[in-house]
Amino acid sequence: MQVLRVLVTGGAGFVGSHIVNGLIHQGHYPIVLDNMSTGKLQNIQPYLESKAATLIEGDICDPSTSRRAMAQAEAVIHLAALVDHETCLLDPERANQVNGEGTRLMLEAARGNHVKRFVYASSAAIYGATTALPIDENVIPAPLSPYGSSKLTGERHCLNYRDRHELDVVCLRYFNIFGPRQASRQYSGVITQFIAKLKESESPIVNGDGEQTRDFVSAQDVVKATLLALNSQQASGVYNIATGKETSINQLANLLIEISGQKHIQPTYGPPREGEIRRSVADIRKARTELGFVPETDLPRDFSQLWAWQVQ
Repeated sequence: MQVLRVLVTGGAGFVGSHIVNGLIHQGHYPIVLDNMSTGKLQNIQPYLESKAATLIEGDICDPSTSRRAMAQAEAVIHLAALVDHETCLLDPERANQVNGEGTRLMLEAARGNHVKRFVYASSAAIYGATTALPIDENVIPAPLSPYGSSKLTGERHCLNYRDRHELDVVCLRYFNIFGPRQASRQYSGVITQFIAKLKESESPIVNGDGEQTRDFVSAQDVVKATLLALNSQQASGVYNIATGKETSINQLANLLIEISGQKHIQPTYGPPREGEIRRSVADIRKARTELGFVPETDLPRDFSQLWAWQVQ
């Protein structure tokens, strides 16, 4: 395996900092580009102090910053994005500026620097409310939200640069990621929201009947898949990154209640969230076959570890 200098945009954030750690363990040298709007210095401070990584504080939407960061890189893992669904709903123009145009600027900088590979963090949100389950990569995207639309725009920029400029691009459609360092936000942070309630011995709040499902994948599996995409000579195009297993929100709530040791607590049910996708589970055969990705997510084990991390 070739040792690379890898630019990680959003590398001080939840997923990004785990990927930075994974790169270092493989012998690569991460260059973190982050505007610190949601990233936290503490997530990568040990790597900076040991000089195992470098931080460039700046914004992907600034072309000069993108070029300056890219000048040091041989490969790119592009994670920086406006990910909060509520913020994207309130300001869809900003969502498209960051997730769409920001991605295009990074691709242009990568093309100018002749990087070896560009890995783009896409999202299952691009699929919308498809009834074709499990969802494979051939499902026609039909995003329901400004966030999903903007991530699809970024993905299309990636594939356009691959086809027009022969840039070596891989797009990873991450499903519902969880793990340490994740913020408690609506939509993306249902697990940490439930844990926050249970830490206060309060009932987790479930929207609707709780029978809506998601494909929850651990941050460590996402790191594994992302590094496989970075290092694989065969990787190209788009891949679902998930477990291929469907879990209901009721199952999630009851499992976390059990792990918290507070079996007397019952979920509280509120009104359903408008426009929420009913079921979501990925077909991951392509990632298994072409990347060699075998997920190891185990919800009881991983949620127990997450609970211990949250309450420490």
